Amino acid sequence: MKNITIVGTGHVGLVTGVTLAEIGHQVICYDINEHNIAQMKKGISPFYEPDLNDLLKKNLTNNQLFFTNDSKLALADADVIYITVGTPTAQNGSVDLSNIKEAAKTIAENIKKQETIVVTKSTVPVGTNTFIKQLIEENLTNEVMINIVSNPEFLREGSAIYDTFYADRIVIGSDSKEAASIIEEIHRPFGRTIFMTDLLSAEMIKYSSNAFLATKISFINEIANLCENIGANIEDVSLGMGLDSRIGTPFLKAGIGFGGSCFPKDTRGLIEKATEAGQSLDILEAVLKVNKQQKYLLLNKALQRFGNLKDKKIALLGLAFKPNTSDVRGSIAIEIASELTMQGAIVTAYDPLVLEEAKQVLGEKIHYAPSIEEAITNSDMVFIATEWDEFKDFPLEKYEILMNHPIIFDGRNCFSLEMVSKYHIEYYSVGRAILK
Repeated sequence: MKNITIVGTGHVGLVTGVTLAEIGHQVICYDINEHNIAQMKKGISPFYEPDLNDLLKKNLTNNQLFFTNDSKLALADADVIYITVGTPTAQNGSVDLSNIKEAAKTIAENIKKQETIVVTKSTVPVGTNTFIKQLIEENLTNEVMINIVSNPEFLREGSAIYDTFYADRIVIGSDSKEAASIIEEIHRPFGRTIFMTDLLSAEMIKYSSNAFLATKISFINEIANLCENIGANIEDVSLGMGLDSRIGTPFLKAGIGFGGSCFPKDTRGLIEKATEAGQSLDILEAVLKVNKQQKYLLLNKALQRFGNLKDKKIALLGLAFKPNTSDVRGSIAIEIASELTMQGAIVTAYDPLVLEEAKQVLGEKIHYAPSIEEAITNSDMVFIATEWDEFKDFPLEKYEILMNHPIIFDGRNCFSLEMVSKYHIEYYSVGRAILK
């Protein structure tokens, strides 16, 4: 058994540490955030992810999982080190590698084993793993041989534990067959398909996968807009397309575009890499353009219906960038809230999980409600921006009862047209007929 250390306990790092511990490995998770480390030592995750807390507590109790902010303790005896720090978007649109650089230097200053494998799970631009190796070697304080492995993650926030145990594939890229074999052995207990390749190809697989999924979303949203114009139903179109095994149904759900911290950043990152190589990626440029336009779909529908939104009372349902997560990074709902206030609307928002996180971004621009009922009471219209099950299950008759006049702008097609047609609700969705 190898001594495994995880550097960075954000979404990817904590999920990686907990799941590796669950399949029998001894894991130390290291982070500089003292508060979060203290919480995790108590079995409390600093963010929401289904099933994560249960596995966290279980493996703490079984002494398979440990947490520390002491870099020497975390790294001195490590055989395998996973880098899982964040790689946010910089102000100029490029990928900010400052966390990666700091992690590499910390590793270099503290490792002591004669041979150490450094595994990058953070999403990094193509070619970064070579840079990481050079940076570690330049800052080594002991005589250590470093091997680098790229092991990109394909986790969806809100289902990251499931995605780990039931992954479609585990990608391992390295220019060292020996190092790759060791990482393959570590992951073998998951029982999933393992694909071995070189460093650069592994990095490209990650970026290309996310860019392709983003392309499917923008494609179906353009088709949805066309469906509205000609009278077709996007849900039937999506299903009819998806039944073709060459296409498939995942990521063919029309809506107000993709957000979050992955798809936009990774698509831009791939475009930037192509630009560096003297090549254009016209399809991906169009993907981002379509997605940017789609964010304003509900707003434009509301403006077309009302003329202007000044002093209109709007209930915004959803602030997280997607359901089952406490993440508001890149949330289209947050952007909608800001834009509505700029239009002079009075916005009251409700989200089952992220009201406090949203307050840190939006401050006092909007009001925050503790329930759907309170958010929609006496409102002039409702915007649905995140497809939480709580919203899908909410009785439609309550819109009739509580709103001034029941008008819903549904950016996630939470309700079937057949269901809504049973009520006196003015209903605008994506790629489908308007109900009045």
